[in-house]
Amino acid sequence: MAFVSEEEKTEDYLFKIVLVGDSAVGKSNLLARFARNEFYPNSKSTIGVEFQTQKLDINGKEVKAQIWDTAGQERFRAVTSAYYRGAVGALLVYDISRRQTFDSIGRWLNELQTHSDMNVVTILVGNKSDLRDAREVSTAEGKALAEAEGLFFMETSALDSSNVAAAFQTVVKEIYNILSRKVMMSHELKKQDAPLDGKTVVLQGDENQEPATEAPKSGGCCSS
Repeated sequence: MAFVSEEEKTEDYLFKIVLVGDSAVGKSNLLARFARNEFYPNSKSTIGVEFQTQKLDINGKEVKAQIWDTAGQERFRAVTSAYYRGAVGALLVYDISRRQTFDSIGRWLNELQTHSDMNVVTILVGNKSDLRDAREVSTAEGKALAEAEGLFFMETSALDSSNVAAAFQTVVKEIYNILSRKVMMSHELKKQDAPLDGKTVVLQGDENQEPATEAPKSGGCCSS
């Protein structure tokens, strides 16, 4: 969900973003590189769910991205409904050197759409772009799938950090832009609904009828 603070607080917005995809495509390393500028060459599969936060400046507003990471193995799929709940952004990740991870994208996309609360801003990420000699999925294939599904697309490398920040920033900026448009539309609707002179509108019947709020001409209910 996107929460807008009523008072001036540290961050103006909080966006929940989820990492989705098969196990060992590099989801945890993408998060580690983006949030801490770290990389773990021998990282093990994530157990359960973890999340980290990262602050970004978007158009002068401080945005806090709460990025969730969970393992892609089938045995952890029981966490999915809670994992997706409230998400407004997603990175759908595959490994360019393992075609089966690319073939799984349709299933992950379907799961995302099934469990999420709303339309989620999604970017398709072909990770491990540094493994050029081991590539099994071409850039053109990734772009074509993204275009067909209406997704953003980018190839990244958590190892050499190429496009990692750009992938997360693309999602956060688009969420912010959508939210900004909704806020502007809401303000416009409120302006249209408001009375022109700012006064309360009173509907009266007979012109000669006295206003209901006029005080009684006698001393009131208890006068003698």
